[in-house]
Parts: sequence; structure tokens; C-alpha cells
Amino acid sequence: MNNALKNTVAIIVMIALAVGLGYAYDKASVWLEKRSHPLEYAELVEKYSEHYQVPVEMVYGVIKAESGFRSDAVSGAGAVGLMQITEATFDWITSRLGENLSKGLLYDPDTNIRYGTYYLNYLFKEFGSWDMALAAYNAGPNRVKGWSQNPEYIKDGEIVHIPIEETRTYVQRVNKNKEAYKRLYFTAQ
Repeated sequence: MNNALKNTVAIIVMIALAVGLGYAYDKASVWLEKRSHPLEYAELVEKYSEHYQVPVEMVYGVIKAESGFRSDAVSGAGAVGLMQITEATFDWITSRLGENLSKGLLYDPDTNIRYGTYYLNYLFKEFGSWDMALAAYNAGPNRVKGWSQNPEYIKDGEIVHIPIEETRTYVQRVNKNKEAYKRLYFTAQ
């Protein structure tokens, strides 16, 4: 075999290896990303996201940000369960829905996802934007209503600056999770 042919074969082999490694890297990174963005509680998430008209990827984004899919999670502020609902919010939702449930059900995935998704729907209807709804989910609706009086924070119904770093980071994290879920599972490939 002459040198030109050997060089050509070597180049073809290197190209094939590069393409193969690129393909393997892509598959491995998608696999790793799916492992870090699981579809746990899929039946409940799909059921309540459809019922309350909240995008399924939004519900997953909130659960991942709030509890990392741990139904026994409790925050320093006393928020509980997959979607980190406080007792005060739980009481408010039970009264709105005309239910009389035990606070222990905050740990129940069905109740927690149902109430959290209901609350997201309520906040979206109240504020008209997912970023504002997420800010209210984290910082409280009264605080976000107060921000709406300041054009440095909210202008034309959209958040331009969130003055609380934790809430600003939370909204970014949920949106990042939401986009990952949408790309990984809910967009036709």
C-alpha cells in the first residue's frame, strides 16, 4: 500500500472515530441529563398539569427545584413535600377547594402535586406571567404585588428585576429545569 493510500485510510479511520466518539458523547450526555431530570410521579404530574392547565414541564421544573423529587423534603421555612407547600398555603388551598384534609397529606405525592399545580395555576391567572407566578410561588404573592408598584421591578406586567436574590435564582433555576424537561421529553425530536 502506498503512502497516499495509507494516509487516506488513516484520515477516514480518524473521521469515523471522531464521528463515533461525538455520537457516543451526545448519547452519554443526554443519558446523564435524563438521570438528573427524571420523570418521577409522571402519572400524577400529567394528570394535574392537564387538569389545571399548567405545562407539564413547568410542574417538573418546580418539583426538581423545590425538592429534587423527595416527597419527605422539608425546608427551613417549613415548606413540605415534592412541591414544598407551607401549612398556610395548604390551609388556603383546602379552603378554596372546599376540602378538609389533614396537614399530614402534604407528604402525600398525589395531594402535594395536586395542590402545588393548583397553586401554580392560580398564581399564573393572578399575575399573567410564568416568571411572576414563579416569583410569587417562592416569595409570596403579596410581595410580588408590592413589586408591581415599582417599574424598576415590574414593567408592563413583566418582571424586569427581582429584588430578592433567592427568588431571582429560584425563577432562573425553575426555568432552566423547565427548558431541560421540554427539550429532553416534550419536544418532538
